[in-house]
Amino acid sequence: MTLVDIEVGLRSQRGTLDLQDIVESAAVFLEDAPAREIIRWAAATFGDRLCLTSSMSDALLIDLVSRVKPGVDVLFIDTGYHFAETVGTRDAVRQVYDVNVIDIKPSRTVEEQERDLGPRLFGRNPDLCCYLRKVEPLNRALEPYLAWISGIRRDESPTRAGTKVVEWDAKRQMVKVNPIARWTQEEVDNYIADNGVLINPLHYDNYPSIGCAPCTRQVAEGEDPRSGRWAGLGKVECGIHL
Repeated sequence: MTLVDIEVGLRSQRGTLDLQDIVESAAVFLEDAPAREIIRWAAATFGDRLCLTSSMSDALLIDLVSRVKPGVDVLFIDTGYHFAETVGTRDAVRQVYDVNVIDIKPSRTVEEQERDLGPRLFGRNPDLCCYLRKVEPLNRALEPYLAWISGIRRDESPTRAGTKVVEWDAKRQMVKVNPIARWTQEEVDNYIADNGVLINPLHYDNYPSIGCAPCTRQVAEGEDPRSGRWAGLGKVECGIHL
């Protein structure tokens, strides 16, 4: 099976082909492909039923995808707990890039969640808080799509070391595309510098990994870049990519 077979098969027989087999074939063919080629395959294969997600830590993935698929849907989960800088980065992305940023909101506001489940759920039960404010809203938002693009990389954490460039998202029963899975932090930094990519200004203040404000702290020199996320809570993932 060639990449053309994969694309044509998906377009013409999506109801009968086994998407998981197609994903496995694409993962092999595209393992060593440049990020832009992986994105081209995804855009050609899934068309308007392809989206990407962004936490607005930076616009690297947005820059990459918008060069291949202008006007692509970008899902941003507005948890209600974001830093002002993160919201500002989202607003700047809307102005700078040819994309359609869609704000995804939890079913409860922060005030409603505190009323129903008590204050500071993020400190008492961070897994539940992440599920309610990130995972469940994203699951709902992804329902119209056949595939989504994420910016996770293998070198970010042990839980992401086995990430494939194209994989089957069994939890959501859809295709997940990770075009920069093989990239190193140096490659990320070089792309951002060479292409003038927008980044969240918190990066300049020792926040290399940015999540919700109550659960993110500054990182000291020499610390793991993700050590500032859920510090002291024994938690390393919000649940979106598990």
